[in-house]
Amino acid sequence: MTEVANVVAGRQQPALSGATFAKHRPSDGTLLCLAPRSDADDVRAAVEVARSAHVQWAAGTPVERGRLVRDIAIALHDRREELADVVAAETGKTRDLALGEVDAAIEMGFFVAGEGRRLYGRTTTSAMPNRTVLAVRRPVGVAALIVSFNTPLPNYAWKAFPAVFCGNTAVLKPSEHTPASATLFARVVNEILPPGVLNLVHGLGGEVGPPLVESTDVELVSFTGSAETGRWINERAARRLAKVVLELGGKNALVVCDDADLDPAVEWSLASAFSNAGQRCASASRLVVFDAVYEEFRDRVVEGARGYEAGPLISEESLERILSALEGAHVLAGGERLDRPGWWLAPTVVEGVRADDELSSRELFGPVTILYRVASLDEAIVLVNDSPYGLTSAVHTASIHRAMRFADAVEAGVVVVNGGTHGSEPHMGFGGVKRSGTGWREAGVEALDVYTEWKYVNLIADPAQT
Repeated sequence: MTEVANVVAGRQQPALSGATFAKHRPSDGTLLCLAPRSDADDVRAAVEVARSAHVQWAAGTPVERGRLVRDIAIALHDRREELADVVAAETGKTRDLALGEVDAAIEMGFFVAGEGRRLYGRTTTSAMPNRTVLAVRRPVGVAALIVSFNTPLPNYAWKAFPAVFCGNTAVLKPSEHTPASATLFARVVNEILPPGVLNLVHGLGGEVGPPLVESTDVELVSFTGSAETGRWINERAARRLAKVVLELGGKNALVVCDDADLDPAVEWSLASAFSNAGQRCASASRLVVFDAVYEEFRDRVVEGARGYEAGPLISEESLERILSALEGAHVLAGGERLDRPGWWLAPTVVEGVRADDELSSRELFGPVTILYRVASLDEAIVLVNDSPYGLTSAVHTASIHRAMRFADAVEAGVVVVNGGTHGSEPHMGFGGVKRSGTGWREAGVEALDVYTEWKYVNLIADPAQT
């Protein structure tokens, strides 16, 4: 894909201005493709198309919309090899990892399609005789879907599938780092859905994001990305009382107790910290370890980090930002740029960071993890919760009592016992607390609450008319 395109009303087209921007391969820095550098005019046109398509699309049945989502999932499966090739090229991740992400997007499609016969409302009673109250779900309207680059296909699927299934039309704004996969995804979707239901607008975040967020014809903004950008979106959209759904960053902790099986604890720690080059909102960027096993665990993690193939970072800017943040840190492994083309940072393990240091609270979004030592589970819980974020967490222990105590006390949207901090599935609601989001959950049946509004219908019967 040497050049990608916007997709509006089912048609592929360049930016109205004709401007483009270059996308380079993270693995070696070479040019991958040119993408439309859209602006407010492109956003306006896409939103108008989505608005025009909404009435007819929302009038259909959930069963029919679910069938179409299922057809999209099948079409993605038929092209999974092609999709994986594109994802691997534009993100630098291995082909196996890219295939896994394509499969995750497909599974999200099948899950959402299955909800076509389960878009349940409810009935309730009333103090008034002969009155029945129905609660039914209705579409929100036009949804702006703004996504991150780190797992592109699952990110598109988590938002686009429930959005259109619930009867909304949408404008998808992908990261400027993943234009090729977004174009291919939109092409597949638009081969099946009516024109205008899912539109795609490429562009730089600062040029396309604001007019999309501020459009009075957009009723819902769903964003996955940094807390800083999420805060801006929330402030701007709140001025017009739009519905805003934010899935933001994390500074996730994995706790290793003194009774943990260290083999899986080390394995899960390395995967959570370094897979996908640490570019996960759910990555384990803090490893909290009991004193009794600290030295052994530290030595094994450092050894594992030195042999771990994490993959490249998405851009030169990301690499330079992380290297700058590591200046002055006590680095046990990594911490330097690898001598190869592209944007590679050696998997990095840091020690001796205080809980109140900036490095403990700043999301780096790269293959960097920090070791902390604690004397007890209570001390570990205090350290885990001493964070502005609360997305995911994990604890390794042989004690069900410790596991339940941790799960109850930790401030996080996701808790894992004896596993990693990452690894959500389509039927599991995902999201966090504090600076990690606004309380909504995407994926799972919880996504239906994101992309629908409740309408209460009061039916009053007159027995005299029977």
